[in-house]
Amino acid sequence: MNDLIASNKRRTVLLLIGFVVLVVIVGIAVGSLAGNGTNGLIIAFALSAVFAFTSYWKSDSVALAVSRAHPADEVTYKRLHNLVEGLCIASGLPKPKVYVIDDPAPNAFATGRNPKHAAIAVTTGLLDAMNRVELEGVVAHELSHIKNYDILVSTLAVTLVGTIAIVTDIALRMMWWNGGRAHRDGDRGDRGNPLALIGIVLLILAPLIGKIMQATVSRRRETLADVSAVRMTRYPPGLISALEKLQADSTVTHSASMATAHMWIEQPLSGVKDTGRLGTWHKLFQTHPPLAERIALLREI
Repeated sequence: MNDLIASNKRRTVLLLIGFVVLVVIVGIAVGSLAGNGTNGLIIAFALSAVFAFTSYWKSDSVALAVSRAHPADEVTYKRLHNLVEGLCIASGLPKPKVYVIDDPAPNAFATGRNPKHAAIAVTTGLLDAMNRVELEGVVAHELSHIKNYDILVSTLAVTLVGTIAIVTDIALRMMWWNGGRAHRDGDRGDRGNPLALIGIVLLILAPLIGKIMQATVSRRRETLADVSAVRMTRYPPGLISALEKLQADSTVTHSASMATAHMWIEQPLSGVKDTGRLGTWHKLFQTHPPLAERIALLREI
Protein backbone atom coordinates (compact mmCIF):
# COMPACT_ATOMS: atom_id res chain seq x y z
CA MET A 1 0.00 0.00 0.00
CA ASN A 2 2.83 2.40 0.90
CA ASP A 3 4.58 1.63 -2.40
CA LEU A 4 1.38 2.38 -4.35
CA ILE A 5 0.89 5.69 -2.53
CA ALA A 6 4.51 6.73 -3.11
CA SER A 7 4.33 5.75 -6.78
CA ASN A 8 1.14 7.75 -7.36
CA LYS A 9 2.62 10.82 -5.66
CA ARG A 10 5.79 10.65 -7.77
CA ARG A 11 3.85 10.30 -11.02
CA THR A 12 1.54 13.17 -10.10
CA VAL A 13 4.52 15.45 -9.44
CA LEU A 14 6.01 14.50 -12.81
CA LEU A 15 2.70 15.20 -14.56
CA LEU A 16 2.41 18.63 -12.93
CA ILE A 17 5.97 19.41 -14.03
CA GLY A 18 4.91 18.32 -17.52
CA PHE A 19 1.99 20.76 -17.30
CA VAL A 20 4.33 23.64 -16.51
CA VAL A 21 6.64 22.64 -19.37
CA LEU A 22 3.66 22.57 -21.73
CA VAL A 23 2.63 26.08 -20.61
CA VAL A 24 6.21 27.27 -21.26
CA ILE A 25 6.28 25.69 -24.74
CA VAL A 26 2.90 27.22 -25.63
CA GLY A 27 4.08 30.63 -24.42
CA ILE A 28 7.26 30.40 -26.51
CA ALA A 29 5.27 29.24 -29.56
CA VAL A 30 2.81 32.12 -29.25
CA GLY A 31 5.60 34.64 -28.78
CA SER A 32 7.63 33.27 -31.70
CA LEU A 33 4.67 33.47 -34.05
CA ALA A 34 4.06 37.03 -32.85
CA GLY A 35 7.72 37.92 -33.28
CA ASN A 36 8.81 37.83 -29.63
CA GLY A 37 9.11 34.54 -27.74
CA THR A 38 9.81 36.21 -24.40
CA ASN A 39 6.59 38.23 -24.44
CA GLY A 40 4.53 35.13 -25.17
CA LEU A 41 6.15 33.30 -22.28
CA ILE A 42 5.49 36.22 -19.91
CA ILE A 43 1.84 36.40 -20.97
CA ALA A 44 1.34 32.64 -20.46
CA PHE A 45 2.84 32.74 -16.97
CA ALA A 46 0.92 35.90 -16.04
CA LEU A 47 -2.37 34.26 -17.00
CA SER A 48 -1.39 31.11 -15.10
CA ALA A 49 -0.63 33.16 -11.98
CA VAL A 50 -3.94 35.06 -12.15
CA PHE A 51 -6.00 31.88 -12.71
CA ALA A 52 -4.10 29.97 -10.02
CA PHE A 53 -4.59 32.75 -7.44
CA THR A 54 -8.31 33.03 -8.19
CA SER A 55 -8.79 29.26 -8.21
CA TYR A 56 -6.89 28.84 -4.94
CA TRP A 57 -9.15 31.20 -3.04
CA LYS A 58 -12.50 30.67 -4.78
CA SER A 59 -12.52 27.13 -6.22
CA ASP A 60 -14.52 25.66 -3.31
CA SER A 61 -17.31 28.25 -3.36
CA VAL A 62 -17.56 28.08 -7.14
CA ALA A 63 -17.72 24.26 -7.18
CA LEU A 64 -20.39 24.18 -4.48
CA ALA A 65 -22.45 26.89 -6.19
CA VAL A 66 -22.25 25.20 -9.59
CA SER A 67 -23.35 21.90 -8.02
CA ARG A 68 -26.24 23.62 -6.17
CA ALA A 69 -25.03 22.27 -2.84
CA HIS A 70 -26.53 23.50 0.44
CA PRO A 71 -25.25 23.07 4.03
CA ALA A 72 -26.26 19.76 5.60
CA ASP A 73 -28.47 20.38 8.62
CA GLU A 74 -26.91 18.65 11.64
CA VAL A 75 -30.25 17.29 12.82
CA THR A 76 -31.63 16.11 9.48
CA TYR A 77 -28.31 14.61 8.41
CA LYS A 78 -27.07 13.45 11.80
CA ARG A 79 -25.72 10.12 10.48
CA LEU A 80 -23.60 11.91 7.87
CA HIS A 81 -22.19 14.40 10.37
CA ASN A 82 -21.37 11.61 12.84
CA LEU A 83 -19.46 9.66 10.20
CA VAL A 84 -17.50 12.74 9.11
CA GLU A 85 -16.63 13.67 12.71
CA GLY A 86 -15.57 10.14 13.63
CA LEU A 87 -13.30 9.73 10.62
CA CYS A 88 -11.77 13.18 11.12
CA ILE A 89 -10.96 12.41 14.76
CA ALA A 90 -9.42 9.06 13.77
CA SER A 91 -7.30 10.58 10.98
CA GLY A 92 -6.35 13.84 12.71
CA LEU A 93 -8.20 16.09 10.26
CA PRO A 94 -10.23 19.19 11.08
CA LYS A 95 -13.89 18.63 10.26
CA PRO A 96 -14.71 20.06 6.82
CA LYS A 97 -17.96 21.81 6.02
CA VAL A 98 -20.62 19.29 5.03
CA TYR A 99 -23.03 19.90 2.15
CA VAL A 100 -25.89 18.01 0.53
CA ILE A 101 -26.95 18.12 -3.12
CA ASP A 102 -30.52 17.33 -4.12
CA ASP A 103 -29.77 14.83 -6.87
CA PRO A 104 -31.03 11.22 -7.20
CA ALA A 105 -27.71 9.98 -8.60
CA PRO A 106 -25.37 8.57 -5.92
CA ASN A 107 -22.17 10.61 -5.91
CA ALA A 108 -19.94 12.84 -3.77
CA PHE A 109 -16.96 15.18 -4.02
CA ALA A 110 -14.50 17.18 -1.90
CA THR A 111 -13.28 20.70 -2.55
CA GLY A 112 -11.24 23.46 -0.91
CA ARG A 113 -7.67 24.72 -0.82
CA ASN A 114 -6.36 22.80 2.24
CA PRO A 115 -7.59 20.64 5.15
CA LYS A 116 -8.47 23.74 7.21
CA HIS A 117 -10.55 25.23 4.40
CA ALA A 118 -12.34 22.26 2.85
CA ALA A 119 -15.82 20.92 2.24
CA ILE A 120 -17.39 17.64 1.21
CA ALA A 121 -20.69 17.33 -0.61
CA VAL A 122 -22.83 14.23 -1.07
CA THR A 123 -25.99 13.75 -3.10
CA THR A 124 -29.30 12.70 -1.61
CA GLY A 125 -29.11 9.72 -3.96
CA LEU A 126 -25.91 8.58 -2.22
CA LEU A 127 -27.47 8.91 1.23
CA ASP A 128 -30.46 6.85 0.11
CA ALA A 129 -28.42 4.13 -1.62
CA MET A 130 -25.65 3.47 0.92
CA ASN A 131 -25.78 1.74 4.28
CA ARG A 132 -23.59 3.00 7.12
CA VAL A 133 -20.35 1.15 6.29
CA GLU A 134 -20.68 1.97 2.58
CA LEU A 135 -21.29 5.65 3.31
CA GLU A 136 -18.31 5.58 5.67
CA GLY A 137 -16.15 4.27 2.81
CA VAL A 138 -17.29 7.06 0.48
CA VAL A 139 -16.77 9.75 3.14
CA ALA A 140 -13.30 8.33 3.88
CA HIS A 141 -12.50 8.53 0.15
CA GLU A 142 -13.43 12.21 0.08
CA LEU A 143 -11.56 12.96 3.31
CA SER A 144 -8.52 11.24 1.77
CA HIS A 145 -8.66 13.72 -1.10
CA ILE A 146 -8.51 16.49 1.49
CA LYS A 147 -5.74 14.86 3.53
CA ASN A 148 -3.61 14.15 0.44
CA TYR A 149 -4.13 17.71 -0.90
CA ASP A 150 -5.71 16.23 -4.04
CA ILE A 151 -8.18 19.10 -4.12
CA LEU A 152 -5.28 21.55 -4.54
CA VAL A 153 -3.58 19.36 -7.18
CA SER A 154 -6.84 19.13 -9.13
CA THR A 155 -7.29 22.89 -8.95
CA LEU A 156 -3.78 23.45 -10.29
CA ALA A 157 -4.37 20.99 -13.13
CA VAL A 158 -7.64 22.67 -14.13
CA THR A 159 -5.96 26.08 -13.95
CA LEU A 160 -3.09 25.06 -16.21
CA VAL A 161 -5.44 23.44 -18.73
CA GLY A 162 -7.55 26.61 -18.73
CA THR A 163 -4.46 28.77 -19.28
CA ILE A 164 -3.33 26.64 -22.21
CA ALA A 165 -6.80 26.71 -23.78
CA ILE A 166 -7.19 30.49 -23.45
CA VAL A 167 -3.67 31.35 -24.66
CA THR A 168 -3.91 29.06 -27.68
CA ASP A 169 -7.41 30.25 -28.54
CA ILE A 170 -6.34 33.91 -28.46
CA ALA A 171 -3.21 33.16 -30.49
CA LEU A 172 -5.06 31.20 -33.18
CA ARG A 173 -7.74 33.89 -33.49
CA MET A 174 -5.08 36.60 -33.85
CA MET A 175 -3.24 34.54 -36.45
CA TRP A 176 -6.49 33.98 -38.36
CA TRP A 177 -7.35 37.67 -38.60
CA ASN A 178 -3.77 38.80 -39.17
CA GLY A 179 -3.29 36.06 -41.75
CA GLY A 180 -6.43 37.15 -43.56
CA ARG A 181 -5.28 40.76 -43.77
CA ALA A 182 -1.82 39.72 -44.84
CA HIS A 183 -3.30 37.58 -47.59
CA ARG A 184 -5.38 40.48 -48.88
CA ASP A 185 -2.29 42.67 -48.90
CA GLY A 186 -0.47 40.07 -50.96
CA ASP A 187 2.05 39.30 -48.22
CA ARG A 188 1.89 35.94 -46.45
CA GLY A 189 4.76 36.87 -44.08
CA ASP A 190 6.34 33.91 -42.29
CA ARG A 191 3.36 31.54 -42.59
CA GLY A 192 5.36 29.28 -44.89
CA ASN A 193 8.27 29.03 -42.42
CA PRO A 194 8.60 25.42 -41.15
CA LEU A 195 9.10 26.63 -37.57
CA ALA A 196 5.96 28.74 -37.83
CA LEU A 197 4.01 25.72 -39.09
CA ILE A 198 5.30 23.67 -36.16
CA GLY A 199 4.15 26.43 -33.83
CA ILE A 200 0.67 26.44 -35.38
CA VAL A 201 0.36 22.65 -35.07
CA LEU A 202 1.53 22.86 -31.45
CA LEU A 203 -1.10 25.49 -30.62
CA ILE A 204 -3.80 23.27 -32.09
CA LEU A 205 -2.66 20.14 -30.21
CA ALA A 206 -1.72 21.76 -26.88
CA PRO A 207 -5.26 21.97 -25.40
CA LEU A 208 -5.84 18.32 -26.33
CA ILE A 209 -2.57 17.26 -24.70
CA GLY A 210 -3.45 19.34 -21.64
CA LYS A 211 -6.84 17.65 -21.21
CA ILE A 212 -5.23 14.20 -21.47
CA MET A 213 -2.65 15.15 -18.82
CA GLN A 214 -5.38 16.55 -16.56
CA ALA A 215 -7.37 13.33 -16.85
CA THR A 216 -4.24 11.31 -16.04
CA VAL A 217 -3.59 13.36 -12.89
CA SER A 218 -7.21 12.90 -11.81
CA ARG A 219 -7.11 9.12 -12.35
CA ARG A 220 -3.95 8.84 -10.23
CA ARG A 221 -5.53 10.80 -7.39
CA GLU A 222 -8.69 8.67 -7.43
CA THR A 223 -6.67 5.47 -7.03
CA LEU A 224 -4.66 7.03 -4.22
CA ALA A 225 -7.83 8.19 -2.45
CA ASP A 226 -9.32 4.67 -2.62
CA VAL A 227 -6.24 3.17 -0.98
CA SER A 228 -6.03 5.96 1.61
CA ALA A 229 -9.73 5.52 2.45
CA VAL A 230 -9.20 1.83 3.20
CA ARG A 231 -6.29 2.75 5.45
CA MET A 232 -8.53 5.27 7.22
CA THR A 233 -11.50 2.93 7.81
CA ARG A 234 -9.46 -0.30 8.09
CA TYR A 235 -12.39 -2.02 6.40
CA PRO A 236 -11.97 -2.53 2.61
CA PRO A 237 -15.36 -4.27 2.12
CA GLY A 238 -17.19 -1.03 2.97
CA LEU A 239 -15.71 0.98 0.09
CA ILE A 240 -15.74 -2.05 -2.22
CA SER A 241 -19.48 -2.49 -1.65
CA ALA A 242 -20.06 1.24 -2.21
CA LEU A 243 -18.15 1.19 -5.50
CA GLU A 244 -20.09 -1.89 -6.60
CA LYS A 245 -23.35 -0.02 -6.01
CA LEU A 246 -22.03 2.95 -7.98
CA GLN A 247 -21.01 0.57 -10.78
CA ALA A 248 -24.51 -0.91 -10.91
CA ASP A 249 -26.16 2.53 -10.96
CA SER A 250 -26.50 4.28 -14.33
CA THR A 251 -28.10 7.53 -13.16
CA VAL A 252 -26.49 10.68 -14.55
CA THR A 253 -25.46 13.25 -11.93
CA HIS A 254 -27.31 16.33 -13.17
CA SER A 255 -25.55 18.58 -10.66
CA ALA A 256 -22.19 17.89 -12.34
CA SER A 257 -20.58 19.69 -15.27
CA MET A 258 -17.49 19.24 -17.43
CA ALA A 259 -15.66 21.71 -15.18
CA THR A 260 -16.33 19.69 -12.01
CA ALA A 261 -16.42 16.13 -13.42
CA HIS A 262 -12.93 15.30 -12.12
CA MET A 263 -13.94 16.05 -8.51
CA TRP A 264 -16.65 13.40 -8.02
CA ILE A 265 -16.00 9.92 -6.62
CA GLU A 266 -17.45 8.42 -9.81
CA GLN A 267 -17.43 9.81 -13.34
CA PRO A 268 -20.72 11.75 -13.18
CA LEU A 269 -21.51 12.38 -16.84
CA SER A 270 -22.99 10.12 -19.49
CA GLY A 271 -21.23 9.14 -22.71
CA VAL A 272 -17.88 8.42 -21.08
CA LYS A 273 -17.98 4.64 -20.84
CA ASP A 274 -17.56 3.84 -24.51
CA THR A 275 -16.11 0.36 -24.93
CA GLY A 276 -16.48 0.20 -28.71
CA ARG A 277 -13.92 0.87 -31.40
CA LEU A 278 -13.12 4.26 -29.89
CA GLY A 279 -12.93 2.91 -26.36
CA THR A 280 -9.15 3.34 -26.07
CA TRP A 281 -9.38 6.92 -27.32
CA HIS A 282 -12.15 7.75 -24.84
CA LYS A 283 -10.10 6.33 -21.95
CA LEU A 284 -7.47 9.01 -22.51
CA PHE A 285 -10.00 11.67 -21.49
CA GLN A 286 -11.67 9.81 -18.62
CA THR A 287 -11.06 11.54 -15.29
CA HIS A 288 -11.65 8.33 -13.33
CA PRO A 289 -10.26 4.80 -13.63
CA PRO A 290 -12.95 2.22 -14.47
CA LEU A 291 -14.82 1.18 -11.33
CA ALA A 292 -14.05 -2.46 -12.08
CA GLU A 293 -10.31 -1.71 -11.89
CA ARG A 294 -10.71 0.22 -8.63
CA ILE A 295 -12.70 -2.61 -7.08
CA ALA A 296 -10.17 -5.23 -8.22
CA LEU A 297 -7.32 -3.22 -6.71
CA LEU A 298 -9.10 -2.90 -3.35
CA ARG A 299 -9.81 -6.65 -3.30
CA GLU A 300 -6.05 -7.26 -3.46
CA ILE A 301 -5.40 -5.24 -0.32
